[in-house]
Amino acid sequence: MLDKETLAAVADELLAAKQTRTPVPLLTARYPDMTIEDSYAVQNLWRSRLMASGRSLAGHKIGLTSKAMQAATGITEPDYGVILDDMVLENGCSLDWERYTHPRVEVELAFVLGKPLSGPGCTIFDVLDATDYVVPALEILDSRIEMEGRTIVDTIADNAAMGAMVLGGNPTAPRDLDLRWVSALLYRNQTIEETGVAAGVLNHPAAGVYWLANKLSAHGTSLEAGEIILAGSFTRPMWVYKGDSVLADYGPMGTITCRFE
Repeated sequence: MLDKETLAAVADELLAAKQTRTPVPLLTARYPDMTIEDSYAVQNLWRSRLMASGRSLAGHKIGLTSKAMQAATGITEPDYGVILDDMVLENGCSLDWERYTHPRVEVELAFVLGKPLSGPGCTIFDVLDATDYVVPALEILDSRIEMEGRTIVDTIADNAAMGAMVLGGNPTAPRDLDLRWVSALLYRNQTIEETGVAAGVLNHPAAGVYWLANKLSAHGTSLEAGEIILAGSFTRPMWVYKGDSVLADYGPMGTITCRFE
């Protein structure tokens, strides 16, 4: 466990890294005794700093929920981070590539809650009942810590690599389709790069949402009505570069596009 002064210093270091787009060395290499609890404490510190500057909480993201993502990172357990209001972007947007470090794109489903969700004991049926609608989403990953050799401790402290998200397509009530069979085709510059099916996320994309509700309950918090919950990627992350255009085709659920300039 790290002391409060060290936790605060790490949080400030990561905030500075975002501004300079210069990833910091691995935390686990410098603080071998750092725990998962320490990492979430760092995440909460920088979240508090940003919210004190006027940003607000829009929701949460869940990461590392699929075999595709676990294989890509070498990390075998889920994690979560927070989504702030200025991270939520509209379909068809242009993103400043220079704003991000090592940007990558993932294909996901976003659950928009109509009711609060809390644990312990939250189930998939509670999630489906509480969800107002599900909508396609792209997550833009942004790394403030060196990527080579990262562990889950590094990733959590880095807000689960959350950079931004793009919402689009057709909002759909969860009772109107089998979410396990939602599929997507991911294109970069008109070339297909990745495909995936939402069942790749813990066998059902809603499973990550109830996992998160139960995880948060241990810290005395819950998911609130109106929050956006990114349920986890069902493709590997796709690298993007300046000038790239991205399109994700979710079939009946519509498409999402964005461009990096």
